[in-house]
Amino acid sequence: MNFLVNDKEPIYLQIIRHVKQSIVKGDLMPGDTIPSRRELAEILKVNPNTVQRAYKEMESMEMINTVRNFPSSITTNEEILKNIKEELINESLEVFIENMKAINVSKNEVIEIINERY
Repeated sequence: MNFLVNDKEPIYLQIIRHVKQSIVKGDLMPGDTIPSRRELAEILKVNPNTVQRAYKEMESMEMINTVRNFPSSITTNEEILKNIKEELINESLEVFIENMKAINVSKNEVIEIINERY
């Protein structure tokens, strides 16, 4: 799990986003196990309570499954996996569209630029 911690938002949210991105990119597959809370805290050099909070949140979102005495794993629920991808796409688009509006780029210009570069 390689990512840089930034000071702009809580670390537990960064962990959640990283797991979501890893799922969408295919680095984490449905059913894959993820590091224990203690292992991840050590890897990231963060407080174990921070990792615990991230895991608890991911469990409540049903992104990960945790069964006592077994490693946590990525959900196999296709609907949840689809929703994660849609959520990341929508978040990125919102930021992009707001940035384009802030510098007065028209929708047609944006479409032209995307068609040229994508």
